[in-house]
Amino acid sequence: LAGTVPEEPRCTVERADASLTYSLFLQRFAFSRPVILGGVTDNSAFRALCTREKLLAAFGPFPVRLSTANTYSYRKVDVPFQEYVEHLLKPQDPARLGSDTLYFFGDNNFTEWGPLFQHYVPPPFRIPGTSPAYSFGIAGSGSGVPFHWHGPGFSEVIFGRKRWFLYPPDTTPHFHPNETTLAWLQHTYPTLPPAQRPLECTLRPGEVLYFPDRWWHATLNLDTSVFISTFLG
Repeated sequence: LAGTVPEEPRCTVERADASLTYSLFLQRFAFSRPVILGGVTDNSAFRALCTREKLLAAFGPFPVRLSTANTYSYRKVDVPFQEYVEHLLKPQDPARLGSDTLYFFGDNNFTEWGPLFQHYVPPPFRIPGTSPAYSFGIAGSGSGVPFHWHGPGFSEVIFGRKRWFLYPPDTTPHFHPNETTLAWLQHTYPTLPPAQRPLECTLRPGEVLYFPDRWWHATLNLDTSVFISTFLG
């Protein structure tokens, strides 16, 4: 379902394709800056399992844990997956605070969702000394997570479009932790001088973003989106 959030055609994140070698990834990106990877994996089989009909048939009665869409997400709510898809998966209300906005991302029960993740082909790169953990999500247009940081990882869009905003660790963005990304985009982003704007880009299905350790980032789903991240802990 197309959202009402406009797409920014500008992309200031470097891109790389399947010709990127592991050694070059480590040298140029792993510890220094984000990169968008295109064509490094083929997840068409996984995508076919992530349609609304297939997911409802496989996981409809199972509970999923929803998180609040604020920087410090303390509130969690458990609902059946079918209830989330049919009643809660809707466009973001621009007037709602992050603490009042719930969406499904990250708190996956790997006993129940594990068989689905077995079909996912992760990016071929790793950071030495880390191990991967998957985090799967589905969210409505205009939803997203405000600025936060953690360890390095990859994020791939399966359906929809997802806009990313990133700042390096030594540049703390100006934001209110309980303001949604949509509200930040509408109110704060237009006031930023060009030199203070984040790196940004919109990802489409099949594209993967890598973000290094401790980089600030915020996300905004331009459509109803399905996505999966590989966190390197």
